[in-house]
Amino acid sequence: MVRDAVAGARAGATAESRSAGAEIRRGELAAFLRSRRERISPEQVGLPRGRRRRTPGLRREEVAQLSTVGVTWYTWLEQGRDIHVSAQVLDAIARALLLDRSERTHLFALAAAIDPTPASECTGVPQSLQLMLEQLEPFPACVQNSRFDLLAYNRTYRLLMCDLDKVAPEDRNCLWLAFTHDEWRSSLVDRDETIRLMAAKFRAVMAEHVAEPAWKAMVKRLEDASPEFREIWARHEVVRPGDKIKVYRQSEVGIVRLAATSLWTGPQQGPKLLTYTPADAETHERLERLYALALAAEATEAAPAAV
Repeated sequence: MVRDAVAGARAGATAESRSAGAEIRRGELAAFLRSRRERISPEQVGLPRGRRRRTPGLRREEVAQLSTVGVTWYTWLEQGRDIHVSAQVLDAIARALLLDRSERTHLFALAAAIDPTPASECTGVPQSLQLMLEQLEPFPACVQNSRFDLLAYNRTYRLLMCDLDKVAPEDRNCLWLAFTHDEWRSSLVDRDETIRLMAAKFRAVMAEHVAEPAWKAMVKRLEDASPEFREIWARHEVVRPGDKIKVYRQSEVGIVRLAATSLWTGPQQGPKLLTYTPADAETHERLERLYALALAAEATEAAPAAV
């Protein structure tokens, strides 16, 4: 009896602590939203100021209008009410309030939600890891997360399949490029088999993230953009990631055969370092030439700034 009473008291204390923590977080979220709303002028978002504006910045109903959220719903958020807010609603509010990356991250953290934007995790890598990528040159290397987003890469990898510096940051995802980017697709020697295996690997890893908005958004984006992806995805094939010889057709130097190795930089399914070493002497020579091309391109791009 005493033991049960003690256990019950502990459980009650834990629940009370969680409730208090959630209430504090809602209060912080409410204050943060008010502060961001009050700093934005109507002119910044294309709204007329009007003559009788007493509220600093935007009104609540204006934020609701801009984010297509109900006024009552948004008001409850600013009042710290205990309501469930979807990631999609938070995304719309973040855009309406012109939040930068740090502010957006803070918003989702306070709301205990996962950011659905594919680019939200691509915030770069530590300088030490970037230096490691450079030290591996002329061999290609990159840092990639489990969703195939490219977080960083060295000069040789930049030009391996296409010029990645010319690809929008939100599109630097290997699966997206394999299904939608013509130059990337043409670099895949056995393209049909490669994209089939990529989709199967993505599905296998996604089993651990199936409820996360960012993963669902990635699949939806690919289904909308590529009938080929829709057909392959509907097969429900799965395969675990593995290292193997990969063959690419680089537009400037020709065929390269690379042995791929994955090194996890954190917990499993976190970012990983992908290194590619030449599988034959001819590939080694071609990687040297590709690296020289990358250096020349970098020098050309930097030249105007030096004038």
